[in-house]
Amino acid sequence: MRILWTRLLLILLVAGAGFALWSNRTALHRMGRDIFAAKDGPGTPAPDPETYSVLSDDLESHRQRLSDAYAAAGSDAERTAILRSARNLLEGALPRLMRCWLGTPWAYEGIAHEPGGGKVACGYFVSSVLQDARFDVEWGRLAQQPSQNILGTFLREDELHIRVGTDYELFLTELQSRGPGIYIVGLDSHVAFLVIPDSGEIRFIHSSGSRPWCVVDEDRESADVLRRSRYRVTGNLTANPNVIARWLMGEKFPTRT
Repeated sequence: MRILWTRLLLILLVAGAGFALWSNRTALHRMGRDIFAAKDGPGTPAPDPETYSVLSDDLESHRQRLSDAYAAAGSDAERTAILRSARNLLEGALPRLMRCWLGTPWAYEGIAHEPGGGKVACGYFVSSVLQDARFDVEWGRLAQQPSQNILGTFLREDELHIRVGTDYELFLTELQSRGPGIYIVGLDSHVAFLVIPDSGEIRFIHSSGSRPWCVVDEDRESADVLRRSRYRVTGNLTANPNVIARWLMGEKFPTRT
């Protein structure tokens, strides 16, 4: 038993130290870019493909290390702890990847595959971020699906929450009660990310077909597209151990159609 817990502790220490170094490296890289972008003035974020590439590559390096540890784990306790580390890694990385797209222009037929690489529709934004977070998805096919099929590619139907005509504040209160994580949300004719950290502060990150017609990161008060929609379907990707395990092991996510 002592050997088992010693091995588990070493795995978690290596994963935690690696994540801390990764976070510091990418934060410094982004800080330097933001200093120069500030010349454009407030409210005009610039897409950041350079940081995006660093984040994606570093995330993959850490995913592979955790994947090796998961495959070598000798007990359920070890596997559970590694999945927890993997969830923490994803919940730190995904919003950073999303925010590298800020300012990328929206278009209904936009198929940009990286920040600033052209115009991007809402589905292609979601699909690109997930693929570059190293989910093995069918990029174009996933992007073209209705939002419920995008969610169904990762989660079972009974893991989705559908609300029609629900008051906006009631919807958000109910959503927060389900806990933190990275959610996908489908709306009347839109798909987006909802980021809910432990603090409970909701961020709505999406390629917006409304003003300012680009990728934006909005709080609950300014998320007008989310507020106006009568139909809302949500699912928490990172709270699902099966999704985390499949991502960790590099399994394919066939598109639900």
